[in-house]
Amino acid sequence: MDAEIKYLLSLQAVRERAHRVLQLAEADKLTHFDYHKDRFDSAVKYVTNIIKRDFGPDRYHQIPPHGRWQHFEVGGTARIQDLRARWEAMGYDKVEQARSLVDLFFVSVLLDAGAGDKWRFTEPGGNLSIGRSEGIAVATLHMFNQGEFSIPSDRNDVVLGAALKDFSEATLSRGFQITENNPFVGVPARVELIRSLGRSLLNLPDIFGDTGRPGNLVDYLIARADDSNRLDFKVLWETLQSVLLPIWPSSRTRIDGHPIGDAWPLKVLADEAKHAGHESKCAHIQPFHKLTQWLAYSLTVPFERLLGVTWKNAEIATGLPEYRNGGLFVDLGVLTLKNESRQRGLASSGGALPAFEATSDEIVEWRALTVALLDQLHAALQGTELGPEKLSLAQVLESGSWKAGRELAAENRPETKSSPILILGDGTLF
Repeated sequence: MDAEIKYLLSLQAVRERAHRVLQLAEADKLTHFDYHKDRFDSAVKYVTNIIKRDFGPDRYHQIPPHGRWQHFEVGGTARIQDLRARWEAMGYDKVEQARSLVDLFFVSVLLDAGAGDKWRFTEPGGNLSIGRSEGIAVATLHMFNQGEFSIPSDRNDVVLGAALKDFSEATLSRGFQITENNPFVGVPARVELIRSLGRSLLNLPDIFGDTGRPGNLVDYLIARADDSNRLDFKVLWETLQSVLLPIWPSSRTRIDGHPIGDAWPLKVLADEAKHAGHESKCAHIQPFHKLTQWLAYSLTVPFERLLGVTWKNAEIATGLPEYRNGGLFVDLGVLTLKNESRQRGLASSGGALPAFEATSDEIVEWRALTVALLDQLHAALQGTELGPEKLSLAQVLESGSWKAGRELAAENRPETKSSPILILGDGTLF
């Protein structure tokens, strides 16, 4: 793998290229969006007020990092705590519990791309009906407990590559309660993603063992801790890239035959490279690696809470370029679609909101701006009354930007609670 391709797989490239797109926005050189810098402060204030409302005046230290764990607690039920209590009763130590949570989080996160505006999961044994990310979390937890990701053995609640490689649409439909009246976006693509994950886990026995168990990542990373018992986020990132790059759909971008994951051509970068005479095979690509980053954020938490370890180099992770974080900046007018792009999107949707394919130039430009603006938001919060709290980017994502995007969607579009720009995808990106 040459240096240019390796760079595109890095989090450094995600951040650097996204900030270059924001610089072009400030110079009014974008293809699809106008950037209204004068409205950015109002977005900072909006997010600040949400964080203060939910964690002020003295609970900022309780803000968890952005991750999957919280989604399992929807409805005020401590499902992970209940799960751990069961494991403790069975004699599982904290290392085995951490392995098991890594198992669960792996499949739950990789199935967690936008479910659509209509799907709901009704939890067995109660009347709680849950949609979106939380619904997917709870649905996968029940499937996990029922052994849907394992092979027949003495233990059901484990994930094994040998089981994932034969995962079926019928299994997902049953577990997610998918029907004609309860539709779920991108079933075939998600099923193939899980099958491919199973094959990839089995192809890396040095990390995941002969059974391809995701939880064996715990042992792999602990063996590489430094003298201060710190784990390296860079090692986690490189490991996740090694297992996940082969599983993404074949429609994803490739350079010289190498898959580069969630990374896409962007016209404004191509135009700039051509103008500067710096054209290369990679100069026009904007990487994101969103789902891999969402998994990385999520996996750090069991290590911290169960094993008491800390992470170095965690600051290399970026904000997540998905529709809630991005919707925040559109709903508050920081970003607006240029008229030609908006009209094209409206023609595509046939409705009141513009719609674009997930890999379109419009969405790639929007996602790049989102990554950079989340960094700007994080920095700007240091200049508010939240400054002394020294919130990490992961905490800002959890308590501020993602929540703000969701609340604005519910306020502005109460019937669907959808993004202000609709994304047409296969369920493996968002």
